[in-house]
Amino acid sequence: MKILYVSTISNTVNAFLIPHIKYLLKEGHQVDIASNVIQEVSSELSRLGCNIHNIEFQRSPLKKENFSAYKKLKDLVLFGKYDIIHTHTPIASFIARIACRNISNIKILYTAHGFHFFKGAPLKNWLIYYPMEKFAANYTDAIITINSEDYNSANKLKNTRLKSVFKVHGVGIDFKKFTYNNSQQKNILRSKYGYNSEDFILFYAAELNYNKHQDLLIEVINKLKTKIPNIKLLLAGEGSLKEKYEEQVNKYDLGTNIEFLGFRNDIPNLLKLSDVAVSASRREGLPVNVMEAMATGLPLIVTNCRGNRDLVTNGKNGYVTGVNNIDEFTRVVEELYNSHELRIKLSENSIELIKDYSTENVIKELEQIYLNYFK
Repeated sequence: MKILYVSTISNTVNAFLIPHIKYLLKEGHQVDIASNVIQEVSSELSRLGCNIHNIEFQRSPLKKENFSAYKKLKDLVLFGKYDIIHTHTPIASFIARIACRNISNIKILYTAHGFHFFKGAPLKNWLIYYPMEKFAANYTDAIITINSEDYNSANKLKNTRLKSVFKVHGVGIDFKKFTYNNSQQKNILRSKYGYNSEDFILFYAAELNYNKHQDLLIEVINKLKTKIPNIKLLLAGEGSLKEKYEEQVNKYDLGTNIEFLGFRNDIPNLLKLSDVAVSASRREGLPVNVMEAMATGLPLIVTNCRGNRDLVTNGKNGYVTGVNNIDEFTRVVEELYNSHELRIKLSENSIELIKDYSTENVIKELEQIYLNYFK
């Protein structure tokens, strides 16, 4: 089979899709990639025979560059004679499905990593993205979802062409990288990174932006700084709101409690030295940062948004709080700080609940889906 993977930007391929593509290549299929190459695609894929096509998709649906991307993609599909187009990310997926709508003998699969329309989304998201998805569903053979809300929404899009909606356990987590550390190993790591064994460390790896909502966590730390003087919040990531968040930290004099770590390649170690993983997101698909924390055996405190609530169950492996509820978030942080036994219980449950989200299991799920469309 000849398969074309499509995503708006190449970063998506590098971050999530390499194991899926490698599986297809190992099975003897030809896999090519079409994407706006912002970040060089893993050289491993090129060595394995992937052809990388730079098509300048834009994240905004209104950008004029998307019209030329449409033409380039259509020409590529016609020339390449692909059997399957597997699309990812909303804009590239919309363009790909429209470009292929009159091409015969081709199957279109679309993985929705998080619909831009969802419960609580801004009205403009519903006005722009819902009609796009509704229209493009007419030219889609299957939608693959990764959370319960999107699965239900995708089923409502079913029509004569779109007959199948699937749900898989995310993009897959490499359990070799994310493993549980005992207290001795944790303290060794802390010493290496300059932290004390007595520190109570919260960790959040996410882009510093409105959606990831780090300002809520800063407010929580401000409320707890006198009750828990040894509390620390480690924020890994870059983003457009970094300066604003730094100003908020300075305003509350939290320089010794909150650290901005920037972009990091050592997330597994940072998780292993932490006590609790947190997520303040307003919107998620199925958050990899939460899954990685679960695989490390951390208790979780997350906000009640799609994706977060698929992974975290109140009182079982963590707590789910209101998206803007600073007091509730503060309360459960303090509760976890005061109970080592509770942290251990939640930790054990995290490790158990994450098992189905392994890369190996997700690839098996995708394999079963592909079998429906392989000739």
